Amino acid sequence: MTQNGDTTPSDTINANAKDIAKTLSRFEQKLDYIFKDQELLERALTHSSIVTQRYFSNERLEFLGDRVLGLVVADMLLVEFPSEDEGALGYRFAALARRESLERIADAIGFEPFIRREFDPNEISPRQKSGLLANACEAVIGAIYLDGGFTPAYEFIRRHWLGLLKEDLSPPKDAKTQLQEFVQGKSWPLPKYRTVDQTGPDHAPEFTVEVSIEKHAPAKGIGRSKRAAEIAAAVSLMLLLNGKPKNG
Repeated sequence: MTQNGDTTPSDTINANAKDIAKTLSRFEQKLDYIFKDQELLERALTHSSIVTQRYFSNERLEFLGDRVLGLVVADMLLVEFPSEDEGALGYRFAALARRESLERIADAIGFEPFIRREFDPNEISPRQKSGLLANACEAVIGAIYLDGGFTPAYEFIRRHWLGLLKEDLSPPKDAKTQLQEFVQGKSWPLPKYRTVDQTGPDHAPEFTVEVSIEKHAPAKGIGRSKRAAEIAAAVSLMLLLNGKPKNG
Protein backbone atom coordinates (compact mmCIF):
# COMPACT_ATOMS: atom_id res chain seq x y z
CA MET A 1 0.00 0.00 0.00
CA THR A 2 1.29 3.51 -0.84
CA GLN A 3 1.61 6.35 1.65
CA ASN A 4 -1.63 7.97 0.43
CA GLY A 5 -3.56 4.78 1.11
CA ASP A 6 -3.87 3.51 -2.48
CA THR A 7 -3.40 -0.20 -3.04
CA THR A 8 -0.61 -1.51 -5.22
CA PRO A 9 -0.73 -4.57 -7.52
CA SER A 10 1.24 -6.57 -4.95
CA ASP A 11 -1.36 -5.73 -2.28
CA THR A 12 -4.10 -7.07 -4.55
CA ILE A 13 -2.18 -10.25 -5.27
CA ASN A 14 -1.52 -10.83 -1.58
CA ALA A 15 -5.19 -10.20 -0.75
CA ASN A 16 -6.30 -12.66 -3.44
CA ALA A 17 -3.86 -15.26 -2.15
CA LYS A 18 -5.23 -14.85 1.38
CA ASP A 19 -8.80 -15.21 0.12
CA ILE A 20 -7.91 -18.38 -1.75
CA ALA A 21 -6.15 -19.80 1.32
CA LYS A 22 -9.20 -19.08 3.49
CA THR A 23 -11.50 -20.73 0.96
CA LEU A 24 -9.30 -23.79 0.74
CA SER A 25 -9.13 -24.01 4.54
CA ARG A 26 -12.93 -24.05 4.71
CA PHE A 27 -12.97 -26.89 2.20
CA GLU A 28 -10.34 -28.81 4.17
CA GLN A 29 -12.75 -28.81 7.11
CA LYS A 30 -15.37 -30.43 4.89
CA LEU A 31 -12.85 -33.04 3.76
CA ASP A 32 -11.64 -33.66 7.33
CA TYR A 33 -8.10 -33.52 5.98
CA ILE A 34 -5.57 -30.68 6.29
CA PHE A 35 -3.10 -30.44 3.43
CA LYS A 36 0.59 -29.91 4.04
CA ASP A 37 0.79 -28.53 0.48
CA GLN A 38 -2.40 -26.55 -0.06
CA GLU A 39 -1.47 -25.92 -3.70
CA LEU A 40 -2.33 -29.56 -4.41
CA LEU A 41 -5.87 -28.96 -3.19
CA GLU A 42 -6.11 -25.78 -5.25
CA ARG A 43 -5.01 -27.74 -8.34
CA ALA A 44 -7.54 -30.48 -7.61
CA LEU A 45 -10.35 -27.91 -7.64
CA THR A 46 -9.23 -26.18 -10.85
CA HIS A 47 -11.23 -27.04 -13.96
CA SER A 48 -9.54 -26.87 -17.36
CA SER A 49 -11.90 -24.08 -18.46
CA ILE A 50 -10.08 -21.57 -16.26
CA VAL A 51 -6.45 -22.26 -17.25
CA THR A 52 -4.53 -21.58 -20.45
CA GLN A 53 -2.74 -24.95 -20.33
CA ARG A 54 -4.55 -28.14 -19.34
CA TYR A 55 -1.45 -29.23 -17.41
CA PHE A 56 -2.42 -26.69 -14.72
CA SER A 57 -5.96 -28.09 -14.35
CA ASN A 58 -7.06 -31.00 -12.15
CA GLU A 59 -6.96 -33.57 -14.97
CA ARG A 60 -3.66 -35.22 -13.99
CA LEU A 61 -4.77 -35.51 -10.36
CA GLU A 62 -8.08 -36.94 -11.60
CA PHE A 63 -6.12 -39.61 -13.50
CA LEU A 64 -4.23 -40.54 -10.33
CA GLY A 65 -7.28 -40.40 -8.08
CA ASP A 66 -9.17 -42.81 -10.32
CA ARG A 67 -6.43 -45.43 -9.80
CA VAL A 68 -6.23 -44.86 -6.04
CA LEU A 69 -10.01 -45.12 -5.73
CA GLY A 70 -10.02 -48.36 -7.70
CA LEU A 71 -7.39 -49.96 -5.47
CA VAL A 72 -9.11 -48.94 -2.23
CA VAL A 73 -12.59 -50.00 -3.40
CA ALA A 74 -11.23 -53.37 -4.54
CA ASP A 75 -9.59 -53.87 -1.14
CA MET A 76 -12.80 -52.91 0.68
CA LEU A 77 -14.80 -55.39 -1.38
CA LEU A 78 -12.42 -58.25 -0.63
CA VAL A 79 -12.75 -57.53 3.10
CA GLU A 80 -16.53 -57.01 3.14
CA PHE A 81 -17.47 -59.89 0.80
CA PRO A 82 -14.93 -62.69 1.40
CA SER A 83 -17.11 -65.42 -0.16
CA GLU A 84 -18.10 -63.71 -3.43
CA ASP A 85 -16.50 -64.63 -6.73
CA GLU A 86 -14.77 -62.31 -9.18
CA GLY A 87 -17.90 -61.69 -11.21
CA ALA A 88 -19.97 -60.53 -8.24
CA LEU A 89 -17.11 -58.38 -6.96
CA GLY A 90 -16.75 -56.87 -10.44
CA TYR A 91 -20.40 -55.86 -10.41
CA ARG A 92 -20.06 -54.18 -7.03
CA PHE A 93 -16.81 -52.50 -8.07
CA ALA A 94 -18.36 -51.03 -11.22
CA ALA A 95 -21.26 -49.63 -9.21
CA LEU A 96 -19.03 -48.05 -6.55
CA ALA A 97 -16.42 -46.57 -8.90
CA ARG A 98 -18.82 -45.15 -11.50
CA ARG A 99 -19.33 -41.46 -12.06
CA GLU A 100 -22.71 -41.36 -10.32
CA SER A 101 -21.18 -42.62 -7.07
CA LEU A 102 -18.41 -40.04 -7.23
CA GLU A 103 -21.01 -37.35 -7.87
CA ARG A 104 -23.01 -38.46 -4.82
CA ILE A 105 -19.94 -38.22 -2.58
CA ALA A 106 -18.91 -34.83 -3.98
CA ASP A 107 -22.44 -33.50 -3.58
CA ALA A 108 -22.70 -34.77 0.01
CA ILE A 109 -19.39 -33.12 0.96
CA GLY A 110 -20.32 -29.88 -0.80
CA PHE A 111 -17.76 -29.64 -3.60
CA GLU A 112 -19.58 -27.39 -6.06
CA PRO A 113 -18.98 -23.89 -4.57
CA PHE A 114 -15.25 -24.61 -4.28
CA ILE A 115 -14.58 -25.77 -7.85
CA ARG A 116 -12.81 -23.04 -9.84
CA ARG A 117 -14.30 -22.88 -13.34
CA GLU A 118 -15.21 -20.39 -16.02
CA PHE A 119 -18.89 -21.30 -16.36
CA ASP A 120 -21.99 -21.33 -14.16
CA PRO A 121 -22.97 -24.93 -13.26
CA ASN A 122 -26.62 -23.91 -13.74
CA GLU A 123 -25.88 -23.24 -17.40
CA ILE A 124 -24.60 -26.74 -18.23
CA SER A 125 -26.43 -30.03 -18.65
CA PRO A 126 -27.00 -32.37 -15.69
CA ARG A 127 -24.58 -34.86 -17.25
CA GLN A 128 -21.86 -32.19 -17.58
CA LYS A 129 -22.45 -31.09 -13.99
CA SER A 130 -22.20 -34.71 -12.87
CA GLY A 131 -18.85 -35.01 -14.65
CA LEU A 132 -17.62 -31.77 -13.09
CA LEU A 133 -18.28 -33.07 -9.57
CA ALA A 134 -17.06 -36.61 -10.21
CA ASN A 135 -13.81 -35.46 -11.81
CA ALA A 136 -13.10 -33.02 -8.98
CA CYS A 137 -13.74 -35.77 -6.44
CA GLU A 138 -11.22 -38.07 -8.14
CA ALA A 139 -8.74 -35.19 -8.31
CA VAL A 140 -9.08 -34.51 -4.59
CA ILE A 141 -8.42 -38.19 -3.87
CA GLY A 142 -5.28 -37.94 -6.00
CA ALA A 143 -4.23 -34.78 -4.17
CA ILE A 144 -4.70 -36.39 -0.75
CA TYR A 145 -2.61 -39.37 -1.90
CA LEU A 146 0.24 -37.12 -3.10
CA ASP A 147 0.08 -34.93 -0.01
CA GLY A 148 -0.17 -37.57 2.70
CA GLY A 149 0.37 -40.96 1.13
CA PHE A 150 -1.85 -44.01 0.87
CA THR A 151 -3.18 -44.11 4.44
CA PRO A 152 -5.11 -40.81 4.46
CA ALA A 153 -6.38 -41.51 0.94
CA TYR A 154 -7.60 -44.92 2.08
CA GLU A 155 -9.25 -43.43 5.16
CA PHE A 156 -10.98 -40.72 3.11
CA ILE A 157 -12.36 -43.23 0.60
CA ARG A 158 -13.44 -45.75 3.22
CA ARG A 159 -15.16 -43.05 5.28
CA HIS A 160 -17.26 -41.89 2.33
CA TRP A 161 -17.70 -45.08 0.30
CA LEU A 162 -18.52 -47.55 3.07
CA GLY A 163 -22.07 -46.24 3.25
CA LEU A 164 -22.55 -46.79 -0.48
CA LEU A 165 -21.08 -50.27 -0.19
CA LYS A 166 -23.50 -51.20 2.60
CA GLU A 167 -26.60 -49.86 0.85
CA ASP A 168 -27.18 -53.27 -0.72
CA LEU A 169 -25.50 -56.27 0.90
CA SER A 170 -27.51 -58.96 -0.92
CA PRO A 171 -25.56 -61.03 -3.47
CA PRO A 172 -25.89 -59.42 -6.89
CA LYS A 173 -27.57 -61.30 -9.71
CA ASP A 174 -25.20 -62.44 -12.45
CA ALA A 175 -24.87 -59.57 -14.95
CA LYS A 176 -25.09 -62.02 -17.87
CA THR A 177 -28.49 -63.13 -16.59
CA GLN A 178 -29.62 -59.54 -16.19
CA LEU A 179 -28.52 -58.67 -19.70
CA GLN A 180 -30.27 -61.71 -21.13
CA GLU A 181 -33.49 -60.82 -19.29
CA PHE A 182 -33.20 -57.25 -20.58
CA VAL A 183 -32.98 -58.23 -24.26
CA GLN A 184 -35.68 -60.86 -23.87
CA GLY A 185 -37.95 -58.17 -22.45
CA LYS A 186 -37.32 -56.17 -25.62
CA SER A 187 -37.87 -59.25 -27.82
CA TRP A 188 -34.33 -58.80 -29.17
CA PRO A 189 -31.88 -61.56 -30.11
CA LEU A 190 -29.74 -62.90 -27.25
CA PRO A 191 -26.43 -61.15 -26.45
CA LYS A 192 -23.40 -62.28 -28.43
CA TYR A 193 -20.06 -62.71 -26.67
CA ARG A 194 -16.73 -63.02 -28.42
CA THR A 195 -13.17 -63.15 -27.14
CA VAL A 196 -11.22 -60.30 -28.75
CA ASP A 197 -7.90 -60.67 -26.95
CA GLN A 198 -5.90 -62.96 -24.68
CA THR A 199 -2.71 -61.86 -22.96
CA GLY A 200 -0.40 -63.14 -20.24
CA PRO A 201 1.28 -66.52 -19.73
CA ASP A 202 -0.60 -69.79 -20.07
CA HIS A 203 -0.78 -70.27 -16.30
CA ALA A 204 -2.25 -66.78 -15.74
CA PRO A 205 -4.07 -65.62 -18.87
CA GLU A 206 -6.18 -62.47 -19.11
CA PHE A 207 -9.12 -62.42 -21.49
CA THR A 208 -10.88 -59.49 -23.14
CA VAL A 209 -14.46 -60.24 -24.22
CA GLU A 210 -16.84 -58.06 -26.21
CA VAL A 211 -20.60 -58.36 -25.84
CA SER A 212 -23.05 -56.95 -28.35
CA ILE A 213 -26.82 -56.65 -28.51
CA GLU A 214 -29.23 -55.25 -31.03
CA LYS A 215 -29.57 -51.46 -31.32
CA HIS A 216 -26.64 -50.65 -29.05
CA ALA A 217 -22.87 -50.22 -29.23
CA PRO A 218 -20.89 -53.19 -27.85
CA ALA A 219 -19.04 -53.18 -24.53
CA LYS A 220 -15.89 -54.95 -23.35
CA GLY A 221 -14.77 -56.64 -20.17
CA ILE A 222 -11.52 -58.14 -18.88
CA GLY A 223 -11.08 -61.16 -16.61
CA ARG A 224 -8.78 -64.02 -15.64
CA SER A 225 -11.21 -66.48 -17.23
CA LYS A 226 -13.53 -66.21 -20.21
CA ARG A 227 -16.56 -66.35 -17.93
CA ALA A 228 -15.21 -63.59 -15.69
CA ALA A 229 -14.51 -61.46 -18.77
CA GLU A 230 -18.02 -62.13 -20.10
CA ILE A 231 -19.54 -61.06 -16.78
CA ALA A 232 -17.38 -57.91 -16.75
CA ALA A 233 -18.49 -57.11 -20.30
CA ALA A 234 -22.13 -57.63 -19.34
CA VAL A 235 -21.68 -55.34 -16.32
CA SER A 236 -20.20 -52.64 -18.57
CA LEU A 237 -23.08 -52.90 -21.02
CA MET A 238 -25.72 -52.89 -18.27
CA LEU A 239 -24.15 -49.75 -16.84
CA LEU A 240 -24.43 -48.11 -20.26
CA LEU A 241 -28.02 -49.26 -20.65
CA ASN A 242 -29.45 -48.59 -17.21
CA GLY A 243 -26.84 -46.69 -15.21
CA LYS A 244 -26.47 -49.70 -12.88
CA PRO A 245 -27.38 -53.40 -13.02
CA LYS A 246 -30.12 -54.29 -10.56
CA ASN A 247 -29.89 -56.84 -7.78
CA GLY A 248 -32.06 -59.90 -8.01
